[in-house]
Amino acid sequence: MSSPTLSIVIPAYNEEDRIGPTLERITKYMGSRDCSFELLIVDDGSTDRTSEMVHSFVEKENFPGPIYIHRNETNQGKGYSVRRGMLEARGDFALFTDADLSAPIEELSKLEKEMVEGSDIAFGSRDVKGSDVQVHQPWWRESSGKIFNQCVRLLTGLPYSDTQCGFKLFRMNRCKRLFERQTIFDFGFDVELLYVARQWDLTMKEVPVVWRHSPGSKVQFVPHAVGMFVDLLKIRWNDMKGSYGSPLPPAP
Repeated sequence: MSSPTLSIVIPAYNEEDRIGPTLERITKYMGSRDCSFELLIVDDGSTDRTSEMVHSFVEKENFPGPIYIHRNETNQGKGYSVRRGMLEARGDFALFTDADLSAPIEELSKLEKEMVEGSDIAFGSRDVKGSDVQVHQPWWRESSGKIFNQCVRLLTGLPYSDTQCGFKLFRMNRCKRLFERQTIFDFGFDVELLYVARQWDLTMKEVPVVWRHSPGSKVQFVPHAVGMFVDLLKIRWNDMKGSYGSPLPPAP
């Protein structure tokens, strides 16, 4: 079986109400394109009917590409699920996107344009010139996100305005090893991936996207804020120990 051009990875935890409309939108968009692709859904130990809804969709719809469903036996965290999907991905490029499509799948073309121009990673941003946040998060979440970003800049040196937008595209022959080295499995994993990519001199581009906040986020302000700050310290400690290693040549 030949490899597809694009893999789309969706981590999903208790998404029975949203996964159906998300699959319908991806079906419509990808069906209009001349691009071979696969869809990988990683059910992160959901306690609802997320996996059943995916299976039901596959049985009813004429989906324009193969769909694979992987299920974690217990809830392992978004970063773990993204890592699992990315390591299973066969595409030349791989996108991970949130199950609620807060960044619409149509925004993919903006990331692909950066790949054509030579980027190894292109990632959506809600906080750079040209971004279009049409539905905002609650004020306290936006404020905490800005504080977290300042911590990211201070502790990691990453110069980006938004590391946490769940819409990132990777050139996999250059980036698959990032996921092999990944050690953060909760909400701080995005920072780790970008940090190691920068250490390895991979080319990255922060891209303004349309974004609409969707109610039902799994992020809880206090415990996750503390955990994400701890993750930043872990990233620096891992780097000091040499856990990420040196830049590697492209995978064959």
